[in-house]
Amino acid sequence: MAFMRLGSKSEAFHREGQTWQCTNGLPSDVTLEIGEMSFHLHKFPLMSRSGLLEKCIREFTKDDGLVCVLQLHDIPGGAKAFELIAKFCYGVKMELTALNIVGLRCAAEYLQMNEDFGEKNLITQTESFLNEVFGNWDDTIKALKTCEDVLSFAEELHIVSRCINSLEMKACADLNLLNWPVSAANDTQSTRDTNLWNGISTTTEPQSMGDDWWYEDVSFLSLPLYKRLIQAVELGGMEPERIAGSLIFYAKRYLPVLNEQSGFKDTNHANPGPTISVPPEADQRALLEEIVELLPNQKGITQTKFLLRLLRAAMILHASPSSRENLEKRVGVQLDHALLEDLLIPNMGYSVETLYDIDCFQRILEHFTSMDQAVGASSSPFIVEEGQVVEGAPSLTPITMVANLVDAYLADVAPDINLKFPKFQSLAASIPDYARPLADGIYRAIDIYLKAHPWLTDSEREQICRLMNCQKLSIEASTHAAQNERLPLRVIVQVLFFEQLRLRTSISGWFFVSDNLENSQNPNANLALNAQDRAAGIDDVRERLSDLEKECQTMRREIQKLVKKKKSWNIFCRRKPQHSNSKQSSLKAPPQ
Repeated sequence: MAFMRLGSKSEAFHREGQTWQCTNGLPSDVTLEIGEMSFHLHKFPLMSRSGLLEKCIREFTKDDGLVCVLQLHDIPGGAKAFELIAKFCYGVKMELTALNIVGLRCAAEYLQMNEDFGEKNLITQTESFLNEVFGNWDDTIKALKTCEDVLSFAEELHIVSRCINSLEMKACADLNLLNWPVSAANDTQSTRDTNLWNGISTTTEPQSMGDDWWYEDVSFLSLPLYKRLIQAVELGGMEPERIAGSLIFYAKRYLPVLNEQSGFKDTNHANPGPTISVPPEADQRALLEEIVELLPNQKGITQTKFLLRLLRAAMILHASPSSRENLEKRVGVQLDHALLEDLLIPNMGYSVETLYDIDCFQRILEHFTSMDQAVGASSSPFIVEEGQVVEGAPSLTPITMVANLVDAYLADVAPDINLKFPKFQSLAASIPDYARPLADGIYRAIDIYLKAHPWLTDSEREQICRLMNCQKLSIEASTHAAQNERLPLRVIVQVLFFEQLRLRTSISGWFFVSDNLENSQNPNANLALNAQDRAAGIDDVRERLSDLEKECQTMRREIQKLVKKKKSWNIFCRRKPQHSNSKQSSLKAPPQ
């Protein structure tokens, strides 16, 4: 830590309660009141160094010859800073450090302690030491934090901007190449790692520091100063990944709600440790909104997991709608990197209908689909023949990943009895059919929803089943769907039809391959099959086909029985009111 010693005389002051007395034996002829503290001093040492005190003392002396009493309640740094100034005026030993230099420099400016009132006056001395402070990272951080106590004066003297510029240069530069001093912890580590060779101590090469070495140091700054530093390093060309890392560190330190959310682990950044103190909710809300504005806009820079945690915190703290919309757009842009557990945001509204905030997820999904459509529209159409891959064609991977995510989300929210049919339908229909190479996920979600909502009408069941493509069901899903009593009969028949069509296609393909192997003659390879093996294989396939056809016929008979029962029930229901009407008419008919 940098320091500068001034003065040579021994201590000449004595404090009693809230009073400072000079112990040189001469009676005091001037009293300065600063806050609750009173300094009983002498006119000459003060007038010889301060232009303001010289002017005030002369004006007061013109009135009478009594002891001069001055009130300096507005002096920057208060009584602590003036104590050092008094020592400087009397030539008493004192020490300048990074913790007192800012207040002392502002107080010296306030008291007009320039070169007109003696060589090497306090303004000159403090300016010289400030330049030394700016050369050290730790000292600059300490000096910048003390600027908060005298912010208006420090701004006028450009001390704040000089501190931030110094920190910005060091944070953006490669400190391992420039060999700048960073922190006391790093210095201690470097001096401890030594090797002995023939009794000679040689210091090992300093270990390279990670990109996050400055996160913790700047996290102790107040939000206005921290914001200015982040803006400075951004203009200085720092990588957006490092800026996002620092913002995450800062947010986790001062927003306890982020750490309270279960399952949040950020392995890419240093642990900020325990939060200092829980700020008021209004301060947390203001901090969150500032963090959202400062986060880099580039896609993928900030973890989707952290953005969703931030969105949940914004709902808890009732952040502004613009902040929440900003976070929803950021998540929507990179929705394909999200996890299902993070998207299940509890509904925090006053009129809670569903357990999870489905409207929020739908807005996020709309941002993603609009971006995906924009990308698809901007790309030129591709004519791709079968088996051919064209460079530059848009990848279906993101939309496919989001489709799987939506299907899993629907399956999780489907048991909620308050989930209305139109909302489920619109959310499922947001994903185009081409994005689902397999329809098992959406079938599972539909089945869960039908089970939890048995009061749906036949028309609604038909509509909801149109959301899945029966041709894309796997064998397991088709088997389950064919026996699922919750599905409409039309859907079951459709599933059986496509399953039989798939079976015929696979068998035809098998026979095609078998014929090719039979016709091919390659004496050097062991690919030919014996006639007996081929015959046995064909018999096995025929037997399997026969069994499957029997199963299909059995299922068809069961379906026909169900259809007949349904028709008979409908006929009975239709006949019953006719019979009752006829009875009523017979009762009401007049006798002939």
